[in-house]
Amino acid sequence: MALQITWFYLWGLLWAIFFITDGFDFGVGALLPFLGKNDDEKRMMINSIGPLWDGNEVWLITAGGVTFAAFPLVYATMFSTLYTPLMLILFALILRGVSFEFRGKVESPAWRFIWDTCTFIGSVAPAILFGVAFANIFKGIPFDGQGVYHGTLLTLLNPYGLLGGVLFLVLFLQHGTLWTAIKTEGDLHERAALTATFLWPIVLVVAVIFLIYSAFATSLYANYIANPIWFLVILITVAALLGVRYFVGKKEWFKAWFASALTIAGAVFFGIIGLFPNLYPSSIKAEFNLTAFNASSSPLTLQIMLIVVIIFIPIVLCYQIWAYNLFKGKVTQEDLEYEEAY
Repeated sequence: MALQITWFYLWGLLWAIFFITDGFDFGVGALLPFLGKNDDEKRMMINSIGPLWDGNEVWLITAGGVTFAAFPLVYATMFSTLYTPLMLILFALILRGVSFEFRGKVESPAWRFIWDTCTFIGSVAPAILFGVAFANIFKGIPFDGQGVYHGTLLTLLNPYGLLGGVLFLVLFLQHGTLWTAIKTEGDLHERAALTATFLWPIVLVVAVIFLIYSAFATSLYANYIANPIWFLVILITVAALLGVRYFVGKKEWFKAWFASALTIAGAVFFGIIGLFPNLYPSSIKAEFNLTAFNASSSPLTLQIMLIVVIIFIPIVLCYQIWAYNLFKGKVTQEDLEYEEAY
């Protein structure tokens, strides 16, 4: 049981790390047509995430791999019930990656406009779809005891699911704006700073509405009421969101970005803690719920996986810290002259 509980929260942690790291990539891509006023500024935005975006997506593979190996029944049911949105996310991620590489291949404004649009779509679509998917998981997915989905794509586009999509989008937009402010200078930096100030109250309003709506659309708060100590997670998340505004006002951009990262992690764990022990609840009958206990792999498998994680996750983290430190400087006009630049 201890192994299953450990892997339940590790599963949530890996998703949180993915949303923190790739979240600012999504934000930068979504803001590309609006913050970048000319080709050089757009290239600066793309190159601010250029050395990092594909490494950030390793966490998506890791989270998916852990779902497959630790909770295979959840993986199978998730990919059958959420097949359409997950495939749309996959296609959007492919489109985004291709757009980065193809954008500079032809010296044509029309060509670059096409790929900038693809970058925008490939960033906005996953942000919204991930939010819709997780909000529906919090709410419950209509599947039966055989894992058969009783609904359509439109079933997932319910008000609570759409609100989850909006929440993820505005969180990632804020995250990406702060990253742009960290990595750029001049007019682009000032524009990003102004946008960060503009976005914060929107994020606050959407987050408050989501917290309130969750009390009516889900049973997430049951765990919090049973164990009030968990309300600290919500308080820390709120404090982190308030910290974003404080540090933006002080023009301490990295601290604001870190506070934004903590806000995203808190938003994920708000749902993860509320779900426990359910990993994939059914909205048809509670007896169909897939939990950390009835959907996990064998104890031996979980034990071997835990040893592997203890060894390799720190290595991946060290590599990413090294990469972030290596490319910690601002993207300048001179950087665009390098052959490796996008």
